[in-house]
Amino acid sequence: MEKIPTKQIDTEPEKQYIDLYAKSERIYVRAYRGFYRNLRNISAWALLLIYFLAPWLSWDDRQAILFDLPARQFHIFSLTFWPQDFGLLSGLLILFAFGLFFVTVFAGRVWCGYTCFQTVWTYFFMWAEEFAEGSRNARVKLDKQPMSVTKFRKKLVKHSLWVLIAAATAITFIGYFTPIKELFGKFSGLAFGPWETWWLIFFTVATYMNAGYMREQVCKYMCPYARFQSVMFDPDTLIVTYDKARGEPRGKGSRQDPSEDALGDCVDCDICVAVCPVGIDIRDGLQYECISCAACIDGCNEVMESLGKPKGLVRYATENVLDGKSYRLLRPRFLGYGVAVLAITTYIVLQLVARIPIEVDLMRDRQSLFRDLGNGVIENTYRLKVSNKSQSPISIRVDLNDIENYQLLGKQELTIAPNATIEEILRIQIHTDELSSSNTDITFAVKSPDDKSISVVQESRFLAPINQVL
Repeated sequence: MEKIPTKQIDTEPEKQYIDLYAKSERIYVRAYRGFYRNLRNISAWALLLIYFLAPWLSWDDRQAILFDLPARQFHIFSLTFWPQDFGLLSGLLILFAFGLFFVTVFAGRVWCGYTCFQTVWTYFFMWAEEFAEGSRNARVKLDKQPMSVTKFRKKLVKHSLWVLIAAATAITFIGYFTPIKELFGKFSGLAFGPWETWWLIFFTVATYMNAGYMREQVCKYMCPYARFQSVMFDPDTLIVTYDKARGEPRGKGSRQDPSEDALGDCVDCDICVAVCPVGIDIRDGLQYECISCAACIDGCNEVMESLGKPKGLVRYATENVLDGKSYRLLRPRFLGYGVAVLAITTYIVLQLVARIPIEVDLMRDRQSLFRDLGNGVIENTYRLKVSNKSQSPISIRVDLNDIENYQLLGKQELTIAPNATIEEILRIQIHTDELSSSNTDITFAVKSPDDKSISVVQESRFLAPINQVL
């Protein structure tokens, strides 16, 4: 009998290792000119000037904008906010969120392209890089060269500028929480405290890494806005788009051929990719990495102008407009976010207008419910705390509203310094004939004799022995 040939097969398949991490390629952004670049430069420099100069502004012998965490006071020009004003902060954060949604529905990620701090500081670092190493082609060539004295010098200048910008950013940020003049005095004498040293190092390193090295990686992977922005897009949202009907078929050939197979206006120069800070090709359609900075619009317009072609091959447009449909601005989602922004803004403004500049906190003495002074006179003790949230001294007077015959021991008339808090022990003595219950509701009225709009009412209880009241 003939033997059937056999072959041994491993029962366990060969293991294959797949690397899920793809190393990012460095993006060399090409210099360009155009309307949107000028617009972004104006907004970027305005934000940088506001950020770096705002802590140096003074208001009534103090820093105009100062978030004094140890004192739990937040000064913004003439206004001082306390932890009790947390509702206003919550409303402001909600307003920013809905404002961002409103802008996104209207024009996509235009916030990211023009006013996001990551974008502003990234372009600031790119400016320093171009200053130290030269144009895009020069930077590409420099990185391919072996280390030399010239390359080391250029790299040293670039990184020195990056560290200088990052350190200035960190010091300014700390200056919003510590008086910046005091901070610079410590800096000159190297007398930083442990927390100031920690935050200085942390923000310097964070700024250096985010704007210098990570750049587009922050926008692509770290920023959650890139992930949920598509939920707010609709066919009438203004986005950076490529006009395929006009540009295709693309190619580098002649544009004088009148036949049906003539090339489109796109000359496939890839300038839209070369100027993109996140390294995408807008001709592939809308991508979540796109930050709507319009760099590709300016770059393409430069090429179209040099070829004598009309601008707008890459432009801000909507999907409906590209499909030949009409553009609708007033649509349910746009109106809904607009109404929400208007309502929240109105609420915050009304709260600021009606805001009383004093904060009153009243507590009964927890150690003794009452004191029997004899002859039917009962005494209760209270701790009154009043905070002045304004920039000027306020005089107040404390009275009881619901009871006529009483004796109040302690200071009834007080003067509170600006941004100060005072505490006062008040003792209320009432005869049992004036009480209808052993647990009587009373109301403290804290008013200013100089300003009738300053009036705060605090409710409490007056306790007495049951056998003397009933």
